[in-house]
Amino acid sequence: MAIYRYSAVQRIPADIETVWDFFTSHANLKQITPPYMGFDIVSEHGEGEKVYPGMIIQYRLTPLFGIPMRWVTEITHIRDREYFIDEQRFGPYALWHHQHWFTPIDGGVEMKDIVNYKLPLGFIGDIAHSLMIKQQIRSIFKFRVKKVEEIFGRFE
Repeated sequence: MAIYRYSAVQRIPADIETVWDFFTSHANLKQITPPYMGFDIVSEHGEGEKVYPGMIIQYRLTPLFGIPMRWVTEITHIRDREYFIDEQRFGPYALWHHQHWFTPIDGGVEMKDIVNYKLPLGFIGDIAHSLMIKQQIRSIFKFRVKKVEEIFGRFE
């Protein structure tokens, strides 16, 4: 029963305020999530409401084989224009802890994601990770890189 880690770094050619505002608006999450995930936010939050510590966000998605499920995360920590963390409270993982880091750099912002996660079902979950989950997580972040480049442009 392993705890896995996925990390990714992307450089974005925009100022920290613009990048921070985009990624801390939960409403933008759908547009950077692959369509095959069937991702919808079902929480009732105000239009453009920014994440805050203690915020609970509920989603409906179909990540595997078109099987619908609910996912509930909580924003547990925030340091303005530096990082925020979301943790799963209910959903497909036994553990989901996602750190979003933002660092101003020359020409833009370096965004780093660190996801620590664990699958349910013991060794069956570990086998599922090897066969498909690991690749699916990579695919989700690869899609996000493309969408972020479409929105902000490519970092040169």
